[in-house]
Amino acid sequence: MGARRFIAVLAVLALLSGCHKNANESNQASVNEGAATTTTTGPTGVVGGGNYPPGSEAQLVAEVGDRVFFGYDQFDLTPQARTTIEHQAQWLKTYPSVNVMIEGHCDERGTREYNLALGEKRAMAVRNYLVANGVEAGRVQTISYGKERPAVLGSDETSWAQNRRGVMVVQ
Repeated sequence: MGARRFIAVLAVLALLSGCHKNANESNQASVNEGAATTTTTGPTGVVGGGNYPPGSEAQLVAEVGDRVFFGYDQFDLTPQARTTIEHQAQWLKTYPSVNVMIEGHCDERGTREYNLALGEKRAMAVRNYLVANGVEAGRVQTISYGKERPAVLGSDETSWAQNRRGVMVVQ
């Protein structure tokens, strides 16, 4: 499952790298005071319109964004993370048969046990905000991977910022 998801994400990124970006697109990561945030939306900022299977993970990644980022040792949602999750909630309402898993991740610092607990808090923060935005609680599961599944290898702030994340995975 992990390798398949990785290949799917690479394929989407390859497709998107050849696309023209306009002022309405955003796929930005910013690091300020140790907190990285990312928002991803399609060219119109509206769910739909891509050449992806409706309700698929590829569509979610390309048109809405599948992840939000957290500051060091934090699990509170930034304003940018809230915006992304609001778009995710709208996407989930558009596809009521889709269930998701929210993965909580941490950077490599800290003990395994501490990072598993922090990853769970991050996943629950995303889940709770989805539910507060009208998504049925039974459709959203959570899991913490702590520091066990880094998105980026490296022992520097740039790598750590990309690893402190909550990721929505279509089930």
